[in-house]
Amino acid sequence: MPGGLIATVAAGGLAERMSLQPGDELLAVNGQPVRDVIDVQFYAAEERLALRVLRDGRAFRVEAEREYGELLGIEFAAPTFDGLRRCTNGCAFCFVAQMPPGLRPSLYVRDDDYRHSFLFGNYITLTNLEEADWRRIGEQGISPLYVSVHATETDLRRRMLCNPTAPDVLAQLARLTELGVEAHTQIVLLPEVNDGPHLDCSIGDLAALYPAVRSVSLAPVGITRFHRGGGRVHTEGEMRAVFEQATGWQARLRERLGVHFVYLSDEWYLRLGEPLPPLEAYDGLDLTENGVGLVRRWSGPRPPRHGSSTWVTGTLFAPLLRAAAARWPNVEVVPVVNRFFGETVTVAGLLTGQDV
Repeated sequence: MPGGLIATVAAGGLAERMSLQPGDELLAVNGQPVRDVIDVQFYAAEERLALRVLRDGRAFRVEAEREYGELLGIEFAAPTFDGLRRCTNGCAFCFVAQMPPGLRPSLYVRDDDYRHSFLFGNYITLTNLEEADWRRIGEQGISPLYVSVHATETDLRRRMLCNPTAPDVLAQLARLTELGVEAHTQIVLLPEVNDGPHLDCSIGDLAALYPAVRSVSLAPVGITRFHRGGGRVHTEGEMRAVFEQATGWQARLRERLGVHFVYLSDEWYLRLGEPLPPLEAYDGLDLTENGVGLVRRWSGPRPPRHGSSTWVTGTLFAPLLRAAAARWPNVEVVPVVNRFFGETVTVAGLLTGQDV
């Protein structure tokens, strides 16, 4: 089993005192082979440490005692040492699957690794978990996980994932609950596919698993001009219907659970011209990395230092940025249409150099 390649060693830290160096490969901690940084953190929690290290083709053992709470002081070249688990589903609405050829290789990586879900908040489908994974998740308390549900009806979800053997996601979430693992869930909504009564079913099913299932965030599907699956984005009327459906659920669940539980991504509010909810409506802002509450958390632009400035952004955020910058007459806000991915892709983070 490959170990973890050490990229940096903190000066004065425990690893430096143990004579570890960048370029060393950490193979095991206290006799346990390490597959990723989670293993390292888990097995290095003991006061006495015995590390097995590979350097220049030679393995050796080094021991030390650590103070309570003291970190190893190591950064690894990658968080997983045995590669990255790729997604084997075939969702037509997957944004990565809508990339044109010729871009940098990392843009085509379809991650479905539960370890990255825990470490970075990446959403996963749970369709590639093996029994050993379930045992490890429970034993190491790998929580919370972020789960792409899309629909709780198994047949519908299988069609959306293009995976006829995808397990029952409700049974999987219930199993996580039994293991003491919490989950944040996501539904990417496709018009006339998993909205309407299907969305009611999904929200109701997921809310029944609260508090182990902490939330469900709703995101509208994104379609690039390279999409070949026949999908489309929502009309304004369809967006309005989902918005009203979701806010109705929020009110009922707030009364029942004490939290909104259902959270609309910022795009719903911006595209519909609806005011953003107050900060407290986000119940802790746990989902900003998924575009939920990111704009509400935004504290506004900093004033320009001197001279005139041009601020470039996507068409979705431009009205808010322009309103915020109105106090400075020397600032011009320029909304940029995304010609590369297509005009339906409106967020600033997906603008390319050639668009600007």
